[in-house]
Amino acid sequence: MPIDPNRPFQALGIAILTASDTRTADTDSSGDLAESLCREAGHRIQARVIVRDDLLALRQQFQHFIDDADVDVVIATGGTGVTGRDVCPEALAPLVSKPIPGFGELFRQLSYSEIGSSTIQSRAEAGVCSGTLIFLLPGSRGGVRLGLQEIVLPQLDSRNRPCSLAELLPRIRHEH
Repeated sequence: MPIDPNRPFQALGIAILTASDTRTADTDSSGDLAESLCREAGHRIQARVIVRDDLLALRQQFQHFIDDADVDVVIATGGTGVTGRDVCPEALAPLVSKPIPGFGELFRQLSYSEIGSSTIQSRAEAGVCSGTLIFLLPGSRGGVRLGLQEIVLPQLDSRNRPCSLAELLPRIRHEH
C-alpha cells in the first residue's frame, strides 16, 4: 500500500476490548498483540479492557468507548464466532450508524488463504458508531495479526493512498 511521505501521520486514540469469559490480563495474548501492533504503528492506547461474553456488558462497554471523546477507534478481539457465547456482533449492532461491510468481506477473503473454509466461522465486521470506528476481530492471534496488519492499520494511517479511514475520520466525527 503506497504511503505518501509528504502527508503527516496522525496518531489516533485506540481502545482495545477483549471479549472473553476465560482470559485475564496475564493470558490475553491477542489483546497484547493488538496493543503492540497499534503502538508500533504510532497510535495512542486510550484504554484496554476484558469484558465477559455477555451481550449487555459488551454493549455498555462499546457505548462507553463511543461516548469517550479520546477514543477514535475500538479494536475488539473475540466473540465473533458462531457459538452461543459469541455475541460481539449482536452487542454492537444497535450502536452502528453505518456498517462497513467491506472489512468483513476482505478479512474473510484474506483469511481463506490461511485457514481455508474455516473462515466462514468468523463474523468479523466493522462499523461507524456515532463517529467512532469499531472493528470486531476474532480472538485468535492469527486473526488479530491478519486483520490489523493487512486491513485496519493501513486504513488508520492518514498517509495511506489512495485514501484511508483516518483521513475521513474528522468528517465522520463531525457528521455525528
